[in-house]
Amino acid sequence: MKKRIVFVSHCMLNSFSKVKNESKLRSEEYIKNKNKFLAYLIEEEIGIIQLPCPEFTLYGLKRWGHVKDQFDTPFFRNHCRLILMPFIDEMEEYLKQYDVIGIIGIDGSPSCGVNKTCIGHWGGELSNNDKLQSVIGSIKEDNTSGVFIEEFKKLLNERNISVPFEGYLPSSIENLYKFCTRVDVEN
Repeated sequence: MKKRIVFVSHCMLNSFSKVKNESKLRSEEYIKNKNKFLAYLIEEEIGIIQLPCPEFTLYGLKRWGHVKDQFDTPFFRNHCRLILMPFIDEMEEYLKQYDVIGIIGIDGSPSCGVNKTCIGHWGGELSNNDKLQSVIGSIKEDNTSGVFIEEFKKLLNERNISVPFEGYLPSSIENLYKFCTRVDVEN
């Protein structure tokens, strides 16, 4: 049996890269489930490749939360492609001798969501905005991928690389275990 590798969103290993004070980050369930899953990967000797965070590499730590609509620009998409290229090359090389389980994203993220992202009419000046509550109220969950994951899928397709994606939510942690133990892993 070949050794296995999984690619994970940056904040799976480094939660300090997330938007400051994000409530999910602080939740005990989120931290406990994530740490338990990472320990499982190590125990099973599954290689872990940490992907770059497109939001951090573009905006740094002092950024506001965003929605997918704000990242759906040629500029952000090009940034995602640029930072993903070395990882596409890396994956292609690993596929020669290893089973690549797939890519784990963070559902709900405007960048790394796999099955869920957040959308809304977010943007504009915050101060003196008499419609601010309406803008905040427009934010909702959407059953699509985030921009980074969309670009990742396109790049993989361009290179004829087929690997599955799975989204992480604390409420669906069991899906990650199933994702990593399925029998169809051989690429």
